[in-house]
Amino acid sequence: MRPAAWRDDLTAGQDSLFADRPSPAAEITYRTLTYEVTGRIARITFNRPEQGNAITSDTPIELAAAVERADLDPRVHVMVVSGRGKGFCGGYDLSIFAENGFDSGDQDPTGTVLDPIVQARNHNPWGTWDPMVDYAMMSRFNRGFASLLYANKPTVAKLHGFAIAGGTDIALYADQIICADDTKIGYPPTRVWGIPAAGMWAHRLGDQRAKRLLFTGDCLSGKQAEEWGLAVEAPPADRLDERTEELLQRIARMPINQLIMAKLALNSVLLAQGVANSGMISTVFDGVSRHTREGYAFQLRSATAGFREAVRERDEPYGDWKRAQFEKGEK
Repeated sequence: MRPAAWRDDLTAGQDSLFADRPSPAAEITYRTLTYEVTGRIARITFNRPEQGNAITSDTPIELAAAVERADLDPRVHVMVVSGRGKGFCGGYDLSIFAENGFDSGDQDPTGTVLDPIVQARNHNPWGTWDPMVDYAMMSRFNRGFASLLYANKPTVAKLHGFAIAGGTDIALYADQIICADDTKIGYPPTRVWGIPAAGMWAHRLGDQRAKRLLFTGDCLSGKQAEEWGLAVEAPPADRLDERTEELLQRIARMPINQLIMAKLALNSVLLAQGVANSGMISTVFDGVSRHTREGYAFQLRSATAGFREAVRERDEPYGDWKRAQFEKGEK
C-alpha cells in the first residue's frame, strides 16, 4: 500500500456513507443566492447578476443559513462563496434608499428596524436620529456575513469583476480570498456616507495599508490584493475557475476534524485582536457617517439629482468614476 493510502481509503469510505443521502433541507430555495454541493465542496453563489449581486435584507439571512447548512452537512469539507454575472458583489442596494431616504410624515413607525420605512424615517435630515436604530439593523447584516468567519469549516471567497463597499464586508470575513487579477476591491463610500461596518480591513491588511485605502476610498486591483496579502492568489481572469478549484480540492482532501481544529486555532488570533469590537465600533460609525453634514448633503443630492449622479460627483475628483456596471448597488 502506498504511503497515506490508508487515508484515501478511509475518507473514500466516509464519503460513500453519505453518497446517497439527500442534501440537508434540499427543498430550500433562496431569493439572493443558490446552494449546491459537489463532492466535498459546498458552493454558495450570489444570484442577482442584473443588480450586481447587490445586498438586500435577505442576503445576510440566506448567507448565514447556507453556511450553517454546509457546516452541518457531513459530506462538506469546505465552502466557497462567489457571484454570478459581472462581479462578486457591488455592495448594498441603496440607490432607492438614498434617493428617497427620508420621510417627514408624523405617523408612528409600526415595523421593525429591518423595515425600510423605519430606517427612512430615522434618516430624515430634519428629524431626530436614533443611532441604535441604525446599529440594530446593520449589526444584523454583520452577523450574517460573519458566519463565514465563525463557521467551523473553512470558507473561501472567489472574487471577480468587483467586490465593492458592502461586498468587501462579506469577502473579508472569509478564511481565504482568491480573485482574478483585474478584480476591483475597495470601499469608496469612506469618501462620504459610509464606514466599513464589518471592521475587517486592519485585521486583514494591517493598520497602515488599511488606512491607505480608507483614508482615500481608493480601490485595489486583484493583483495588488495578492501583493498586499489580502488575497492568497490572483490569477488571470481566464484561470480563476481553474485555480480556485485546485485550492478547494486541496483543502477538501483534509479530514474535517483537522480543518476545524486549524481554523479554531488560527481564529483565536483574530478574536484576540478584537474582531468583534472592531465590528461594533465600525457599525456605529457607519451610521454616524450617514448623519453628518456631508452625509445629509449626499443624501439630499441623491434625492434631487439621483444616486448615480451623487456618486459620480463624489468620485470624479479622485479620477476613478468608472462604475457604470454596478453603481446601483454601491455602498
